Amino acid sequence: MAFDFKGKRVVVCGGSRGIGRSIALGFAAAGAGVSICARGEEALKATAAEIAAHGVTAHQASCDLADGEAIAAYVPAAAKALGGIDILVNNASGFGMGDTEEGWQKGLNVDVMATVRASHAAMTFLEAATGASIVNVASISGYRPSVRTAAYAAVKAAVIQYTSSQAAALAPKGIRANCVAPGSIEFPGGSWEQRKTTAPALYNRILGSIPFKRLGTPQEVANVVLFLASPYAGWVTGQTVVVDGGQLLG
Repeated sequence: MAFDFKGKRVVVCGGSRGIGRSIALGFAAAGAGVSICARGEEALKATAAEIAAHGVTAHQASCDLADGEAIAAYVPAAAKALGGIDILVNNASGFGMGDTEEGWQKGLNVDVMATVRASHAAMTFLEAATGASIVNVASISGYRPSVRTAAYAAVKAAVIQYTSSQAAALAPKGIRANCVAPGSIEFPGGSWEQRKTTAPALYNRILGSIPFKRLGTPQEVANVVLFLASPYAGWVTGQTVVVDGGQLLG
């Protein structure tokens, strides 16, 4: 299945590293102009250069996605640079893990409210596009209780639920909304790579829970995001696709 996004304009919130980076590069490789935002300047610049290497429009901006005003400024700037927005990907996470005030605040501000705020900020541009779509990135944590990551699990459940509400509200406008729920994903510099050495017992327990006996890759998640945003999924909306190698089965 070859993806063709030539002429499409894509915004990836949280697009400089890991899953977000793979999503942004996947769209660029398929011909789309791509804007990415995140907080880290170095990773942003590096990923933007990789996007531009595909011969497409590349736009980057530093943006604290916990800040509503920053999102309200970034999204129109991205639309101006790209000439509009056809696809919005909400990928950022505050990684608020524990059942603490800080954990909840991080998760609610970034995982939930950044998704809501970016969607609202992009709406005028999505309504003007043809075949527009939103893809939110949640987690399999949203499907089960978690003692270790209570806040993270709860906010990801909220993203899954909000996606279905978005889909129902936006269908009359011709805009689709879907979600992906990755399992444990490993990449250089990512949390699971770090846990190999900082928390080997946890890492090995998670590894043992996956039937394929390996963690996933960002590209495997990106492939599903591209599918959901593509015409191949033109009759798919309000769905959450689990991308976990069977991790939930264990």
